[in-house]
Amino acid sequence: MANSKQQAKRVRTAARQRLENLRYKTQIKTLQRRLREAVDSGDGDQIAAAHVRLVTVVDRAAARRAIHRNAASRRKAQAARVVNEARVSA
Repeated sequence: MANSKQQAKRVRTAARQRLENLRYKTQIKTLQRRLREAVDSGDGDQIAAAHVRLVTVVDRAAARRAIHRNAASRRKAQAARVVNEARVSA
């Protein structure tokens, strides 16, 4: 329980930030799933679009510090690996 107005405000702010961070993390997971589905379908245009969208959202989340920059880099590398393996097998 907050003992001052400032603490109450920080509690509200932290709750809002926590929800925004959760939105970014959930969106990243969804986009990773869509990328895997695109790779499974084998459609090159769909794969490229899903990859670009994922990288954009991951970069934005890292810039907003919703995820750590090393975690963002790791996610982007994993996505690139999936895309490259799809290109090789196609």
